[in-house]
Amino acid sequence: MSSPLARLAASGLACLLLAACFGEDGNVALGNLERDRVALTATASEVLIALPVAQGTFVEKGTVLAQLDPAEQQAVVNQARAEVQKAKANLLKLENGSREEDIAKARASVAGAKAELVDAEASFKRYQDLTERGTTSQAQFDSARASRDAALASLDSSEQQLKELVIGTRPEDLDIARAELAAAEASLATQEKVLQDLTITASRDGVLDNLPWNLGERVTVGSPVAVMLAGEAPYARVYVPEPHRVKINEGDTLQVKVDGLDKPIEGSVRWISSEPSFTPYYALNQSERARLMYVAEVQLPDSAKDLPNGVPAQVVLP
Repeated sequence: MSSPLARLAASGLACLLLAACFGEDGNVALGNLERDRVALTATASEVLIALPVAQGTFVEKGTVLAQLDPAEQQAVVNQARAEVQKAKANLLKLENGSREEDIAKARASVAGAKAELVDAEASFKRYQDLTERGTTSQAQFDSARASRDAALASLDSSEQQLKELVIGTRPEDLDIARAELAAAEASLATQEKVLQDLTITASRDGVLDNLPWNLGERVTVGSPVAVMLAGEAPYARVYVPEPHRVKINEGDTLQVKVDGLDKPIEGSVRWISSEPSFTPYYALNQSERARLMYVAEVQLPDSAKDLPNGVPAQVVLP
């Protein structure tokens, strides 16, 4: 089993190298210029049909960077739109109620049922009188009575149908139709969002750094289709030695020296880690803790937007 000192040397090698690079000036933090990397991923497994922007181009938010084949999803959207139109038409039909022609037809049916009832009632009374005189059979009398009862039931049915048409649609049916329309509209919005996501657009201003897929390839769901370096100016990602950590806070202004530039640039600390890199502090003694490093990001002003990524940078510590 290795000793604690050996484990310390192995785990903190990178930290020691950074500390050795300080040379005589220990009041600097070393690192590189970086930008936020934004990976725009595919939401569907479709063929890549367009790459309108070349790699290395600065683009603004909303610029189309890639286009996946929308044919299949467009058909789904068209079907959803048809369902919305169907639901709207059904709701309008229920809200308008019955047509005047249907009501007039129902009234005519009621009038015909009344006429049949009058005829059936007359026949019943005639057979009733003949039966009492004994000049007709009981069967003929029963048939006349059944015809009268059937005519009476037919009239009642016609009157109820007319009443239903005149009153109109039930409130419950209207509520169902409105709910069906709302569900169809929600489904359409979902499918339109899926269709919209097939057009890959820049989510922030920045440089199009990489296009991992070629035209004609079928991308996989969740894979990056375009990778951007967001923001105009880069930030210096540096490692702050442990003795200087308590002197630096977010928002502080620090001097950043960039290789190749004669004058330093003022930057603002946008983030500094609360955890040390490489080795936990509680495993080290006081002298060893001085070699711990805290990752910090110092944002450069917009005037430094032309500086490339990866250039070595040094931040002058307070």
